[in-house]
Amino acid sequence: MEKSILRYPVILSLVCIFFLIFSSPFMGIKEVYGDDAMETRQLVEKARFTLENFSKAREMEGFRGLVKKAKGIFIAPQMLKGAVIFGASGGSGILIVYDQKRNTWSGPAFYTLGEASFGLQIGGEAAEIIMLIMSDRGVSAMLSSSVKLGADVGIAMGPVGVGIDASSANVSADIITFSMSKGLYGGISLEGAFVKARNGWNKAYYGKEVTPTDILIKNNVKNPHASALIEQVKALMEGK
Repeated sequence: MEKSILRYPVILSLVCIFFLIFSSPFMGIKEVYGDDAMETRQLVEKARFTLENFSKAREMEGFRGLVKKAKGIFIAPQMLKGAVIFGASGGSGILIVYDQKRNTWSGPAFYTLGEASFGLQIGGEAAEIIMLIMSDRGVSAMLSSSVKLGADVGIAMGPVGVGIDASSANVSADIITFSMSKGLYGGISLEGAFVKARNGWNKAYYGKEVTPTDILIKNNVKNPHASALIEQVKALMEGK
């Protein structure tokens, strides 16, 4: 009887030790992969670096000219060809929109960008992409839950090269695209690609259920982590 009584605390201790040892790795996985709020903040910071690199590149004179006329900017810091999570090709991106009445930028809102096959004109398995939204029609299309580029909205590749200015671009397009892969700036065909709102990430970033319209047009929510990105866009618009 005494032996049985003594045995239970020993068994209980072993169970506790077993749980601590074998649950720790899974707790770590949850902390690393389950924190959408942290992933959204990281994406915004990466988007800021992408925008900075594009704005400083010598061959992106056309980009610098067009961004001053843009009504919205979509930034995907890393698009992967053959990505497992988002299909054959894809990645995550953010969209900010210019509010003319308030003379400020709203956002970001979070999206996925993907397609069966991206037509990278410069080759490579990964690319940083910026899409300049040049028209009200383009902004309206991006506010929907899903939009197909080239079908629901007009799209064209932006001019790249030294000495090329904004007048060389097809400014009649709703969206103008730029890309960088393997250190080279160039064009990318996004005809047929889809853009879908990431409602889960929007909720994680702002702490409540919000739509792209709530974020970008109604300006109902803000996140202080986006201030560095917004300030950089303002500086770029002013030619700094």
